[in-house]
Amino acid sequence: MEKGKVDVLLGLQWGDEGKGKVVDVLTPRYDVVARFQGGPNAGHTLEFEGEKYVLRSVPSGIFQGGKVNIIGNGVVLAPDLFMDEAKALEQSGHELKSRLHISKKAHLIMPTHRVLDAAYEAQKGKNKVGTTGKGIGPTYTDKVSRNGLRVGDILENFPEKYAAAKARHEAILKSLNFDYDITEVEKKWLEGIEYLRQFPIVDSEHEINGYLRQGKSVLCEGAQGTMLDVDFGSYPFVTSSNTICAGACTGLGIGPNKIGEVYGIMKAYCTRVGAGPFPTELFDETGKRIRDLGHEYGAVTGRERRCGWIDLVALRYSIMVNGVTQLIMMKSDVLDGFDTIKACVAYKQNGQLIDYFPYNIEDGIEPVYEELPGWKTDMTKFTSEDQFPKEFCDYISFLEKQLETPIKIISIGPDREQTIVRK
Repeated sequence: MEKGKVDVLLGLQWGDEGKGKVVDVLTPRYDVVARFQGGPNAGHTLEFEGEKYVLRSVPSGIFQGGKVNIIGNGVVLAPDLFMDEAKALEQSGHELKSRLHISKKAHLIMPTHRVLDAAYEAQKGKNKVGTTGKGIGPTYTDKVSRNGLRVGDILENFPEKYAAAKARHEAILKSLNFDYDITEVEKKWLEGIEYLRQFPIVDSEHEINGYLRQGKSVLCEGAQGTMLDVDFGSYPFVTSSNTICAGACTGLGIGPNKIGEVYGIMKAYCTRVGAGPFPTELFDETGKRIRDLGHEYGAVTGRERRCGWIDLVALRYSIMVNGVTQLIMMKSDVLDGFDTIKACVAYKQNGQLIDYFPYNIEDGIEPVYEELPGWKTDMTKFTSEDQFPKEFCDYISFLEKQLETPIKIISIGPDREQTIVRK
């Protein structure tokens, strides 16, 4: 990896691909880890040395000592939830305050944003998007409509700025006839604001570009997944930010010419949380088996994830819009016991065979599968790719040919050690 370059790591499916673990594994190669979008609706789970951690806003590079971690301007931050997360990490022995820097331009999720989230979802009835209810969408809405409150605002005349933004939300909620009480939440939220002041609050775009001029290396960490991108995902069942590689430029203030490697993370199968189209979803015992073996429950919400076979049509699309240079395949071990593995290579829509991701995937999409023999081998203790069974090697080769991109890292379990870097 070339010094003075930025590498980007992001999910290629509907989120939950295992980004947190991979950031943790890759961090030793970098000087800086920076989160570029999303909020506490993302849950990155890491396991090592017998401990399990779930990160929501803190970058996943925080466990590798001495590295600078940055929460970028593209992130939306809930001070109360951030405080809980950071204090829990500090109690478990991970010092944060000197090496976790927060962008002045990151937007704040207010208590009333969460109420607005609930009010808007209630209004949609059966057309609910299935948000996490964390206030993400309304916060990004305020950002785009130029009404947002930012981290830098806490440094000057904050009470007045907060009161004005809150009054604006209260007027909207009154017009929606939505009952709520934020007394306790607001009290803790204001404590979170005071806690935030203890961290370096920085002009992150200047800081990151300064590191690059010094020849330092930066790993950009995305949240959610490409198919949840507000522009390129399965709209309207998407998140409210740009989860793709371009989001690293706008979410951190770096030029596209600085980007080197783009690591695309995928599971050996596919999952989705919440509502929205999912062409390869399985409603049978196979889907339930994948969910149970893969412990497919949301890290933040605990919701059951919908499970299905790998979708190569959607993956080719994701690789294209991100400019992915190398792939990382997670949870290969979940498929260890299956006789047959299926992979969707095309769609049938209205009787037509299509090999691209269409504008509308809600109606009449039928996956076209190729079947491959399973490897029927417990790979969780393997330490080298030389131990892989032939059938698994064939599966990797099939995917690489279909996706025209090399698979460089393979995960065979949740622990940091259960990671095989291919030659």
